[in-house]
Amino acid sequence: MIGIDTIVFYVFAALSVFAGIRVITARNPVHAALFLVLAFFSMAGIWLLLEAEFLAITLVLVYVGAVMVLFLFVVMMLDVDLVQLREGFWRWFPFGVLLAVAMVGEMLWVLGGRQTAETGAKVVRHAADYSNTKELGRLIYTDYVYPFELAAVLLLVAIVAAIALTLRQRRTAKRQDPSKQVLVKSKDRVRIVSVPTSKKVSSVDVAKTDQVKS
Repeated sequence: MIGIDTIVFYVFAALSVFAGIRVITARNPVHAALFLVLAFFSMAGIWLLLEAEFLAITLVLVYVGAVMVLFLFVVMMLDVDLVQLREGFWRWFPFGVLLAVAMVGEMLWVLGGRQTAETGAKVVRHAADYSNTKELGRLIYTDYVYPFELAAVLLLVAIVAAIALTLRQRRTAKRQDPSKQVLVKSKDRVRIVSVPTSKKVSSVDVAKTDQVKS
């Protein structure tokens, strides 16, 4: 008898395949991005079945909550020329099919290997109080602490390099100096000017002016 876990897995797998196909076949870029969000949610569900809840939540928060929202915002704000976007589709279609066949062959080779089969046979279901996040944190900060710190340093260097490359000093650009703004005084910004008042016109003068005009 097929268990509930197997049924849920096949549902999520079918949704992932359908969403992945629609990402590359949808004519509207916004629809393609929404199908990609559906694919991310489906893969997060599969990771939950594999007791990898940390990876599932990270996929939803980082990719769906940040990256895809930003991508959707950019796509919706830009005026995308769909005709020009689809010009080279059939020219690169054979290469895409060849690449897809190669990827499917690699996955079948990995999943059908003896080592993969032996590893999959030793999978044990954990108790309800098992925390994948706790186990992952223990491995990162004990066995893999140096690679983790190295990756953090590389990301920090990449951030600094991106800021340094995009920061340009332009003479025409106006910038604020907070130190000068703090030291400014009221007499430097506010000037009181005495403006003389005009002569008040009475109602009698207005009546005389109307009589002269008439």
